[in-house]
Amino acid sequence: MHGFLGAGKTTFARELEAKLPAVRYTLDEWMARLFGDDPPVEDFQRNLAAILDIMGSHWPRVAACGVDVILDFGFWSRTERDAARRRAADLGCESQLYAVRCSDETARRRCHARNQSLSGSLLITDNTFDVLEARFEALADDEPYTLVSTE
Repeated sequence: MHGFLGAGKTTFARELEAKLPAVRYTLDEWMARLFGDDPPVEDFQRNLAAILDIMGSHWPRVAACGVDVILDFGFWSRTERDAARRRAADLGCESQLYAVRCSDETARRRCHARNQSLSGSLLITDNTFDVLEARFEALADDEPYTLVSTE
């Protein structure tokens, strides 16, 4: 899944999980369960790295067993996307990139609504939304994807 905060990645991932069926790995759910829905900013990167390490050792084993996996990670950087594609290819697996999109207004509204009932989600303030938006890398022209509009 490639998409920014509030784009609808996890909702789409859940639908895809049921349809295929597949095993879904959603970063925010693990982060919230292990470290709370508003972990301290100074701990966030360390916590995220720990979760990615665990998931990164698990999902390839599941995929190697012939089970579809859904990586609901956001894949904000080209480096992350390329690494996941290489890992899947090394396992002999096909990969499919879904670009999950909506307007910033819709994404922000979804984050506000989600903040009212954080069940497996992380708190996303307007400031967090704005700061993180600068880290989000668009897909390059040479990256094939399926567009999923959640508007």
